[in-house]
Amino acid sequence: MATGIKDKVAILGMGCSKFGERWDSGSEALMLEAFSEALGDAGIEKSEIGAAWLGSALDRINVGNSAIPLSTALRLEGIPVTRVENMCATGTEALRGAAYAVAAGVVDIALAIGVEKLKDTGYGGLPVMTKGTFNDLWMPYGSAPAGFAQLAAGYRARYGISKDDLKRSIGRVSWKSHQNGAKNPKAHLRKPVDMDTILNAPIIAEPLGVFDCCGVSDGAACAIVATPEIARALGKHDLVTIKAIQLSASAGREQGTGEWDGSYVQNTRNAAKSAYIEAGISNPRRELSALEVHDCFSITELVTMEDLGVSKDGHAWRDVLDGVFDGDGEIPCQIDGGLKCFGHPVGASGLRMVYEHYLQLNGRAGARQLKDPKLGLSHNLGGVPYNGVCAISIVGLEGI
Repeated sequence: MATGIKDKVAILGMGCSKFGERWDSGSEALMLEAFSEALGDAGIEKSEIGAAWLGSALDRINVGNSAIPLSTALRLEGIPVTRVENMCATGTEALRGAAYAVAAGVVDIALAIGVEKLKDTGYGGLPVMTKGTFNDLWMPYGSAPAGFAQLAAGYRARYGISKDDLKRSIGRVSWKSHQNGAKNPKAHLRKPVDMDTILNAPIIAEPLGVFDCCGVSDGAACAIVATPEIARALGKHDLVTIKAIQLSASAGREQGTGEWDGSYVQNTRNAAKSAYIEAGISNPRRELSALEVHDCFSITELVTMEDLGVSKDGHAWRDVLDGVFDGDGEIPCQIDGGLKCFGHPVGASGLRMVYEHYLQLNGRAGARQLKDPKLGLSHNLGGVPYNGVCAISIVGLEGI
């Protein structure tokens, strides 16, 4: 029987570039920025890395269709290097490849890196359906805001929530993230935004306003992993280990049947259930210390709280307004600012989320440091709620 990878893989080191409109840097420079931090943190020589995985989803201009840009940027001579892509789950997919290789005993030390120069692709979030553009490949069903705005309509209809109450709750989601992002020097957007500004911003796709949508950014993030035994032999203490990595992809049920009412994301519920089993978590709201979820839009984060089981169905909007997920709340969410403040360079986001948990668990998060964190969950959601892929990773202190 499969036993999963809980505590079989330790994180030796992590790194993250500054996210933003990085016109001054190409993909190779961003990868090097993240890798240099991770390598120094891991305390190893580059020659000790046995295999590497590169995650990049959209940037065919800089990255292309192979892993060669990673090999050349980091001078990874003579080792297997693999490029992966799985929509917004791409960064987590790279981590999964590296972690599985270590857990299987194929290599002692592995590298996972995700990068995207999204500004270079011309992607703007509201694609014009022009034949042959990258946006056609990414959004064949229309725009991302329109796809995710349907969650708001479905959620309101199922639970009978007023338009004003839902608008205030998703506004609070964005407000909270901007408060947190202001404390993070690597975030793209670092200015707190007041509730009135958020609630009165121009509408993009009802009820989502400008501040309910994450931005378009460039960035890279990186992890170096090994077995706990190797980590301890290198002098590492209080190890951060991987508890679970799980994925779930749509198989057509949401689009092909009348079962789905638009108020939840089934893939998140599937992946969460599997991740909790693998990690040995029975009460996520009580056991998880922090969340990094895929807040591509504020309504997505709100619904995700229920899909992850940290809010009861129909209660997440109240939990949000009650401050449950604020930086000083019961279970902080997006303590680093989330996609809302980092933007979403697709290949990097999953690893950037784990990077924040890694800093928190090591007590190195500076002004946003949480008190005594033990377990952190990261969540990515690619595609649209009715046709996509979800990835969930859980990391924590060894033995927890």
